[in-house]
Amino acid sequence: MLYRKVPKTGDELSILGFGYMRLPQKKRGGIDEERAIRQLRYAIDNGVNYVDTAPAYHLGKSEKVLARALADGYRDKVRIATKLPPWSVRSKPDMDYILDSQLSTLGTSHIDYYLLHGLGNLSWEKVKNLGVREFLDKAKNDGRIINAGFSFHGDIATFKAIVDSYDWDFCQIQFNYLDEHEQAGIEGLAYAAGKGIAIMIMEPIRGGSLAGLLPDEIKKIWDDAPVKRSPAEWALRWVWNHPDVTVVLSGMNDERHIDENLRVAGEALPNSLSLPELAIIARVRDTYQRLMKVGCTGCGYCMPCPAGVDIPGCFSLYNAHHLFPHDRSAKFQYIGRHGGLLSDISYAGLCRQCGRCEKICPQHLPIPERLNEVSKEMEGGMNLIVPVLKTGLWCMDKIGQIGRIFSSYKIPR
Repeated sequence: MLYRKVPKTGDELSILGFGYMRLPQKKRGGIDEERAIRQLRYAIDNGVNYVDTAPAYHLGKSEKVLARALADGYRDKVRIATKLPPWSVRSKPDMDYILDSQLSTLGTSHIDYYLLHGLGNLSWEKVKNLGVREFLDKAKNDGRIINAGFSFHGDIATFKAIVDSYDWDFCQIQFNYLDEHEQAGIEGLAYAAGKGIAIMIMEPIRGGSLAGLLPDEIKKIWDDAPVKRSPAEWALRWVWNHPDVTVVLSGMNDERHIDENLRVAGEALPNSLSLPELAIIARVRDTYQRLMKVGCTGCGYCMPCPAGVDIPGCFSLYNAHHLFPHDRSAKFQYIGRHGGLLSDISYAGLCRQCGRCEKICPQHLPIPERLNEVSKEMEGGMNLIVPVLKTGLWCMDKIGQIGRIFSSYKIPR
């Protein structure tokens, strides 16, 4: 196993982190806890020392399974990363209650790497105004958390603004060879690294899409490559080739994938890919982009949209919806990110057909026309789904508030 250092602390982390979001399932449903625990302990025994979870994963069960997996001395061998869900925070005391509940659930005195989950402009302003920076300072000072960070799925301008708003120890961004210029992207990676912030990478294989059922043209490029590697290995090596990357998270739930990832994580040094190898990956990326429904490169020249549409973001998920038909998550991500559930409303249907974007697009795309296509295909049922999901989040908040009331009530003796 190779390790890289956290710039601000010198903490040495395995370049492969274990993502506890996609745990193995039983045939009749539910987490296969015995297998999940065995898999994580096997990875730890082979050098993995960073594991990432969150209250939202597996409807709250991920943290509980992780606690059982880290019994028998395994807690001392790893750094735990978990997250504060901004959508569950209504007041500053909520932050302490959630953190203390997580410490209890995980059976630990401290969280090594604590993130604000899925920050965007709206959620960051919300928790910032509620005093999250002071909360993080306090939690670090009293030892409940060691390092403070955030995960992110928004645009580069928002990313930079958040980076500059607090003395973060680390951040977590989506990064892979297909999304090099999406969301925070390579620009955000360099920006955060320039501030001495460690960068953890999520979705290095796009949730498995870059290694699953591949378009025939993509498969042929990999098959013809003189160096024989699986698509997953190519994708991981591309991310690890960037020296500013600290940890790459993989949601491993298959023993063969774990063994492959462990092997590659013992070999993938920064700047180790040759120019011919990088050229092969570039051909794959270019082929994916050519096959996309919309030839958007994510450059952002069309932004900001006067109507509030996140044009590159909408196109990215629309393309994913068509490129990876076996992956059904793109439409749900679209609704969550652009429908106003977890961030600002920015869906394609807001387009006013003003044409400003089309005039300045370097690719000369008929953007308003394409946005209309996105709206028709991706926004069906959104007006119903978003209120239902918001109601669900509201109910979760109320349940949490009731729990806090009962936990503070002392029965008279």
